[in-house]
Amino acid sequence: MISIDLALKYTPLPISVQRKEVEDAQTLYDQIVNAMKSGTSQLIELTCEKQTEKKVAVMSDQISAVILSQKDGGAAAGRVPGFFSMVESEQ
Repeated sequence: MISIDLALKYTPLPISVQRKEVEDAQTLYDQIVNAMKSGTSQLIELTCEKQTEKKVAVMSDQISAVILSQKDGGAAAGRVPGFFSMVESEQ
């Protein structure tokens, strides 16, 4: 499964939808990025291929980031892909 996560302004939790095929996920990612680049606010309706009953609609001007990532079976549930910081402890 490929996950597309949207970070929204003033919202601490991302919105996630999944695609089965890499090409489908990349197409959706490109559509979202193009909507973000346009000067006008657009309604983006998303569905999920993993949970077919899941539907969400967001305004493109409220999206602050979009993340495309591969979800593998070993990943912890509820963990958002992204960056982390490692701090070296003093001894």
